[in-house]
Amino acid sequence: MESSEQSVVKPYEGEGDGKKKQVSRMFDRIAPYYDFLNRLLSLGIDVQWRKKMVQKFRDIKPRVLMDVATGTGDVALEIVKSLDPEKVVGMDISKEMLEIGKNKISKKGLSEKIEMVVGDSENIQFADNTFDGISVAFGVRNFENLDLGLKEMLRVLKPGGKLVILEFSKPKVFPVKQVFNGYFKYILPQIGKLTSKDASAYEYLYRSVQAFPDREAFKERLEKIGYKATTWEGLTFGICSIYTGIK
Repeated sequence: MESSEQSVVKPYEGEGDGKKKQVSRMFDRIAPYYDFLNRLLSLGIDVQWRKKMVQKFRDIKPRVLMDVATGTGDVALEIVKSLDPEKVVGMDISKEMLEIGKNKISKKGLSEKIEMVVGDSENIQFADNTFDGISVAFGVRNFENLDLGLKEMLRVLKPGGKLVILEFSKPKVFPVKQVFNGYFKYILPQIGKLTSKDASAYEYLYRSVQAFPDREAFKERLEKIGYKATTWEGLTFGICSIYTGIK
């Protein structure tokens, strides 16, 4: 069952739209500032997190991959750089984010190798058993129905295919927990407000991390959906975790 707490955490509380529509609108609004804020707010560590995530695919030597919630395409680009697959499909519900990603990909001459498509993680427009690997970086928190999204990704994975998820988790060690919570809850929304003019998007980040079933709880979630050989690994004092599962 989808956690009721997770399902009600939306970017713009008090507005009538469902979470999916609000998330799409939020990312369309902050798209021009997204890459800059990612580097600034994480002090550049997010680049290393993504690289470590992509390395988790090396053991299966994937040829065709999908990057769900691809945003501006950073993970898709890292996949091509590190793994040299035949094809990567980057999928996102935000058209504005995808447009920025397409420009980045075009400038690198990789438009033939990376295809960017508008799509919904809970209704993926590809056939069963299509992809060797699927990645999701900081996206599963934004699914309106987490279990449905996980099931859809399992469906389009080939037998033996691998899912790799990078997601924020809640640090437990003093003083990292206190610094992390203070930064995410109070400082980050103010920086977001000054730059993107959308403080709500960054207030939502803190609330969605708090509601997300992280670590063992999320690993168990993957197993219940049907993923095998599941693992999780904490990064940077528990700020993030990488989860893997095999179809």
